[in-house]
Amino acid sequence: MDDLFYFYTVYFIDVILPIPLKQSFTYSVNEDEARFLKQGMRVAVPFGKSKVYTGLVYRVHQTPPAGYETKSIDQILDEEPIITSKQLKHWEWMASYYMCTLGEVIRAALPSAYLLESETIIKLVANAEIDESGLNDEEFLLLEALQHQSSLHINDVRSILDRKNVVKVIEQLLQKKIIEVEEAVVEQYSPKVVRYIKLAAEYTSEENLKELLESQLKNAPRQREVLMTLFMMSSQNNKPITSVLLQKKSGSTASVLRTLIDKSILQEYFIEQDRVQYSGADPGDIKTLNEAQKTAIEELKENFKTSDVSLLHGVTSSGKTEVYVTLISELLKSGKQLLYILPEIALTTQLISRLQEYFGSSISVYHSKYTINERVEVWQNVLDRKSKAQIIIGARSALFLPFENLGLVIVDEAHEPSFKQFNPAPRYHARDAAIVLANLHGAKTILGSATPSLESACNSKHGKFGLVKLTKRYGNVLMPEIQLIDIKEKHKRKQMSGHFSDTLIEAMRETLGNGEQVLLFQNRRGFSPFVECSTCGVAPQCPNCDVSLTFHQYKNELRCHYCGYHIAMLQACMACGSETLDYKGFGTEQIEAEAGVLFPDVVVKRMDQDTTRGKHAYAKLIEAIEHREVDIVVGTQMVAKGLDFRNIGLVGVMNADNLLNFPDFRAHERSFQLLQQVAGRAGRTEKRGKVLIQTYNPHHRILQQVSTNDYDGMYKDETEQRYQYKYPPYYRIIRISFRDRNFNKMQQAATWFGSLLQTRLKDQVLGPEQPPVGRVRNLFITNLLVKIPKQQSLEKTKDFIQKGINSFNSVKEFSSVKLTVDVDNY
Repeated sequence: MDDLFYFYTVYFIDVILPIPLKQSFTYSVNEDEARFLKQGMRVAVPFGKSKVYTGLVYRVHQTPPAGYETKSIDQILDEEPIITSKQLKHWEWMASYYMCTLGEVIRAALPSAYLLESETIIKLVANAEIDESGLNDEEFLLLEALQHQSSLHINDVRSILDRKNVVKVIEQLLQKKIIEVEEAVVEQYSPKVVRYIKLAAEYTSEENLKELLESQLKNAPRQREVLMTLFMMSSQNNKPITSVLLQKKSGSTASVLRTLIDKSILQEYFIEQDRVQYSGADPGDIKTLNEAQKTAIEELKENFKTSDVSLLHGVTSSGKTEVYVTLISELLKSGKQLLYILPEIALTTQLISRLQEYFGSSISVYHSKYTINERVEVWQNVLDRKSKAQIIIGARSALFLPFENLGLVIVDEAHEPSFKQFNPAPRYHARDAAIVLANLHGAKTILGSATPSLESACNSKHGKFGLVKLTKRYGNVLMPEIQLIDIKEKHKRKQMSGHFSDTLIEAMRETLGNGEQVLLFQNRRGFSPFVECSTCGVAPQCPNCDVSLTFHQYKNELRCHYCGYHIAMLQACMACGSETLDYKGFGTEQIEAEAGVLFPDVVVKRMDQDTTRGKHAYAKLIEAIEHREVDIVVGTQMVAKGLDFRNIGLVGVMNADNLLNFPDFRAHERSFQLLQQVAGRAGRTEKRGKVLIQTYNPHHRILQQVSTNDYDGMYKDETEQRYQYKYPPYYRIIRISFRDRNFNKMQQAATWFGSLLQTRLKDQVLGPEQPPVGRVRNLFITNLLVKIPKQQSLEKTKDFIQKGINSFNSVKEFSSVKLTVDVDNY
């Protein structure tokens, strides 16, 4: 059959390009290429006038495309496919469900080192006649550089001319036929190579080495020292010796080594090595489980007989991780792969060290803080099914890895909104995408949470998911005592020191006196959300966004958290010139500063986006907290996401009201989850912890439910409201956003599209309505909301919306308006 297929001389491949276009593109290949190419291999292909892109082969066939003449591919980039057929099915589902293109999914999924794009290279035309008198200064400068180098990258040209826009200069030289431009694909990934040193074969015997030292190297003491050190190290163990280690041990330099290599006394050789390696002790035994955990494991196994997804609803510190560890150890014996995804990179840092105690080098980690090269190596290890990549821990991007034999997917802290990708496309929810991925592999999924989302809880109540509960903390430690502090009353009685009530200060003093740590939670980074002139009331605004600038004290600057715009802190009001500038509101920086003043003899550290930007910043901070080098930790929601700190005796929530009053239908659910999670950091060992929540409204229903750990009460109240106002889990939501620099055009486009949708969907379409921040990066924003009841076909509704988008794209006056679709916008 294969021979018959390849009998004809003309062959084609369909290629998916990592660009936001719906269709694949067809290119012609020769017979040998057609035989060699398989689905999932990368090819470099010309696209447009001069650009070269990396595309993925979708299929090989012999049907010429209608309407255009095919181009040939530039080159084949892989020996074997880098993605699997199941991966491609998963990506196709993602593109279809989340209403984006397969190219956008591929761009999000593949490490950027795999997505090579051509780069502009400039060369001198061979034997060109050059009249230097007709060149201006910049042209002459570029010519001079090219006479010393055979070619220049476009970025080199920018550096030489010291300007960003160099197109005009290049065009002028092109017109004069002095230079030529070509597009070249440059490989980004380079394997890590370690240099090793060994004695040349003829000097490995003791006699020959002795003769060498006494004759040739008699007057070269530094070279003799290197040889003696190498001989001693080789005799002590049979491991290869790196050049770096040899230099260090002999107290020598690279030039001495180079001299010995040039004399053929030493030989150098190179070995490829993984960038990320496990260097810990041998794996240990799994902890003894209590009865509740053993029962939970049995119930999970029983649930998996009838349902592919199980919700593990375990209170904070109930020992969910140990349950996972037991299931993982059983799975490893079957040789299958496991995916363990978490909402925060900070969590992966702590979990890795815990799981490595049990599983050693079977673990690989995949998230955005890793370098491109490190991610490529993990990708390749998963594809090759290496033992070091049997367990994958990562953030949501780990879903895209090329699993071949997936047996179990664990989504920990499954309620977290961080699992939702908002920009760019695909705007997927990692929890839902993980369930589909597991289903494609015939694997099982566990959703773990102390405060499950209403959707997951609803699915478990209606039998769609299995449900297993852990209602007690490990070791029968009591849930923390939660106390609400009325700061309105405290302000009246003058019992506040800055943003700290006297009750909180006293509890902190007592906790620190007992040798325990304190965690302070404030869900806003920076020093102050905005600065206001107390004379005229003007607050500095971002010029690109409809939002005030946040004051960051550690850099003494005002910064926009939406677009990154920043200016130095003002000395006087920009409007009236008055120097009476006042800080309004407070963030983590201000709490850190106030805590340092109240408790000058203790170590206060901040854990937020500003202090954890570096690759290893999370690990260093978490390690310092675990080793009790920090007494008071001040943090944003980052500290609430499942981190296991064993010595925290007190948690203080600085102000719960800004969570409750957020303009979102999920505000109450998320407030409950966040406050319960942050409360769960307290008292995780023998002693009961304490939680103090400062609020202006202590009688608020959600705060009362938090104080009594009443998840069921919150679920009942919230689901009743959701049903009444037609929100998830009873309705699906699709948000359609419009962005443009011209407000009127954006509003006109949204109104036009809304009217189109209402012809069939009637009152299911809400809007257009501006979000709380109506302009970001100089683009005005407005939204339409489509509510779809469960009994209505989601597929048909999306098809109708897609037809509307196609009509919208054909309207010339709306060509500049950016339209984005977000399915399941929660």
